[in-house]
Amino acid sequence: MFMGFLISVPLVFSLLLFATKDYAAWNKKIALAASLVTFVISVGILLQYLANPSGYPAFHPDIFRSLGFEFSLGLDGLSMLLVMLTTFLFPIIIYSGFGKEKSHRSSFFGLILLMEMALIGVFTTTDILLFYIFWEIALIPIFFVAILWGGENARAITFKFFMYTLVGGLFMLAAIVYLYVQTPGPHTFAFSEFYKVVLDPHAQKWLFLAFFLAFAIKIPVFPFHTWQPDLYFTAPTQGTMLLAGIMLKMGVYGLLRFVLPLFPDALNDLGIYAILLSVTGIIYASVIAIRQNELKRLIAYSSLAHVGLIAAGVFSRTFYGLEGAMIQMISHGVNIVGLFFCYEIIVRRTKTGAISSLGGIATKAPVFAAFFMIIMLGSISLPLTNSFIGEFLLLLGLFEYNAWLAAIAGLTIILGAVYMLWMYQRTMYGEVKEATAGFTDLTRQEIIVLVPIVAIILWIGIYPHLFLQIAEPAVRSILVIHP
Repeated sequence: MFMGFLISVPLVFSLLLFATKDYAAWNKKIALAASLVTFVISVGILLQYLANPSGYPAFHPDIFRSLGFEFSLGLDGLSMLLVMLTTFLFPIIIYSGFGKEKSHRSSFFGLILLMEMALIGVFTTTDILLFYIFWEIALIPIFFVAILWGGENARAITFKFFMYTLVGGLFMLAAIVYLYVQTPGPHTFAFSEFYKVVLDPHAQKWLFLAFFLAFAIKIPVFPFHTWQPDLYFTAPTQGTMLLAGIMLKMGVYGLLRFVLPLFPDALNDLGIYAILLSVTGIIYASVIAIRQNELKRLIAYSSLAHVGLIAAGVFSRTFYGLEGAMIQMISHGVNIVGLFFCYEIIVRRTKTGAISSLGGIATKAPVFAAFFMIIMLGSISLPLTNSFIGEFLLLLGLFEYNAWLAAIAGLTIILGAVYMLWMYQRTMYGEVKEATAGFTDLTRQEIIVLVPIVAIILWIGIYPHLFLQIAEPAVRSILVIHP
């Protein structure tokens, strides 16, 4: 029952916002209330799940069985972590946009809630056709958010992203249909039946490539990343938060849920190439980030480097690699939303994101500088922050797979410290520039946004037990399906 509410609440309120006029005083409050209700529901589900993980009831009404598939929702540790990340970040993302005026606000917030519904659907469905439907639905809201409220060249850049993801999704759909035909009769789209399909190594390679293409574009993995820096830059900040904080996790989730269990033989032959692409992306993105003068692009390339490490950990197919990937998905989502909100605060006050035009902000806004420092230190994996846990496990898993690859991937920590500390020093310290002369400290609304982000950074870094407890059974389940 609660699983049904998890999907229906954001959907119903999204439709309500689409049907109402643009009452600026109410539409943002309606959206925030809906996202908070969804978060409260997810907390209730989490408490039930922790009490009895193996016996958590699935949600599967019968209304779609006549069409050949079930509207079936369920949870394991992997789904639980990503649902909590989604429902935790959406109120923050919505509330972060309160201080910035936008046209057609009801449609803007309606699209955001529609995206929340689709993302929750992706992470909770146990039917692969329904997974694909939610996967494609999630593309629609961010497409319109980026086009209608984006910056310069938004249409061309967003269309490129749309075509990339659409083509990748079509390859995945073709692979899903092929696997459906191979399922033991009667044919079904249930995950459990797909896991029973026995494929010869040649078929596995082609199917692996079809799924990998769809997920690699979404993550994105080098060289399928070319849409990412431009779209992150031109999309409105809330759209960028959705893309980087949550949407890219769909790709990693797909690798864990489908690629590892379904294609073990193909992974034995092709997995090393996927890791090489991921590690190449780490180095490439880090080097490009060091050369950036535009703050938002620097954060975008830092995100690309971090998700490259997550993907490499997944393809290592080790216990620590998979557990690190799950924890780091949560940490990266929280950190990147925090970084983009700090960027938004700077741009609101200075009207520029050029690092060379900034400086001396810490003398004008010491509270903001302190929050920004904690989020920045979390992103470079300082001990006692969230990313330290995830990246340590990821590198440990890669080391078990190949020590040399782990050493190269580990450069992400060193290079990340270089460009993030350089960025922080240039923006927060030094001479006060013309753009920062009137910089004011945080408002109450901005503090409310930043406090839960910093709290999670410190919670996972100091006491990660709950997150590891949820992740461990899911990892072992994946390794049982794919030994």
